Amino acid sequence: MQVILLDKVVNLGNLGEIVKVKDGYARNFLIPTGRARRATAAAKAEFEAKRAELEKAAAAKLAQAQAEAEKLAGITVKITQKAGVDGRLFGSVTNHDIAEELNKLGFKLVKAQIRMPNGPIKTIGDSTVSVALHTDVVVDINVSVYGETA
Repeated sequence: MQVILLDKVVNLGNLGEIVKVKDGYARNFLIPTGRARRATAAAKAEFEAKRAELEKAAAAKLAQAQAEAEKLAGITVKITQKAGVDGRLFGSVTNHDIAEELNKLGFKLVKAQIRMPNGPIKTIGDSTVSVALHTDVVVDINVSVYGETA
C-alpha cells in the first residue's frame, strides 16, 4: 500500500514522502496514529494544499523537543531500591521507574521514550540512559541507583 507520510517516521521517511509499506503496518499503525494517509489522488492534492501548515507544525514540535532536551541534559535521576549486600537489586530499575521519577521532576514523559540499551538496571551504581523526545532529539541522562537494605 502506498501512503503519504504526515510526520517523520523512523526508518521509513520524512514528512510528505510517498512510501510503499505493508498493508497491515499502514492499516494498524500509521493511519490510526495520524502519521500517514493513503496515497490517493485526492489525498495528494489535499496534502499539497496543507503542506506548509504541516511543515510549520513539525518544525514547532521539533523546536519544543529541543528546548526540553536542553532542560533535561545533564540531569541525574536518583532511585532507591531494595538491594542485597553484594550490590545486586531485588528486582530491577525499568524505563517505567525512570519515567515516573522524571515526571515527579516536572517532565512529561512516557516510558516508551526512555531507551535502555543494556536492559533494566539490576545493580547499584550509576548508569546512562537515553531519552527520545522526538525522532531527531535524543538526550542522555544519568541514573543513580542507591541500595536500601531490607
